[in-house]
Amino acid sequence: MGWEALGQWGDDVARIEPLAGGVANDVWSVRVNGHLAVGRLGVRSDADLAWETALLQHLDREGLTVPVPIPTTDGRLFADGLVVMTYMDGGPPETQADWRRVAGTLRELHRLTQGWPQRPGWRSSTDLLHAETGTRIDLGAMPAEGVARCRAAWARLAGRQTCVVHGNPNNPGNVRMTANQVALIDWDESHVDVPVLDLVLPDNAAGLDDGAYDIAAQASAAWEAAVCWGDEYAVKRLAEVRAV
Repeated sequence: MGWEALGQWGDDVARIEPLAGGVANDVWSVRVNGHLAVGRLGVRSDADLAWETALLQHLDREGLTVPVPIPTTDGRLFADGLVVMTYMDGGPPETQADWRRVAGTLRELHRLTQGWPQRPGWRSSTDLLHAETGTRIDLGAMPAEGVARCRAAWARLAGRQTCVVHGNPNNPGNVRMTANQVALIDWDESHVDVPVLDLVLPDNAAGLDDGAYDIAAQASAAWEAAVCWGDEYAVKRLAEVRAV
């Protein structure tokens, strides 16, 4: 259906302008009943979108600042691949103090989602010690030597407690900060995994010790190489993962 689905949010709706939203979705600022919002149109399954919208509602109820799904006129949180969410004010983190606030917000996310079910179709990094595929990851497409390096990095996370991770919080564009709040946006890569994957932040703002930071950085580089495999960025990230 495409953007015609926006009509399911009422008669007073309109697209305004495109926003940066990554390669997987078409993201626009929209107006819904006189209020500025964000619409994201993609090809994720209903089960996937149900998981994400339920997560955002939970985090909002628990006091985290996140985009909240705006229901259609008949109460659905998404329709035909389209999700409409509240607009988040603020700018990106710029200083180490800003990034420390981001780290605190991420730790609160992790605390609030211990025991959360996995996003439908996804795998965690430690699942991929044995599985070959999960969502956008296909280890069979990578060179065997690269897979062995990635799995060696992920094996260092085995046995740890899992929770929801944002998936890409070190991208400044995924954070909206004001003096009073830190909002995490773009939850398209969120899934259940080991929380330290979210804490590889600029200037080690999460305050990890050397050993913990090395484990996290290696596992994170391996994850991004696997997720993005096929482009130059993935090759660069794999080069950061040490040989076995």
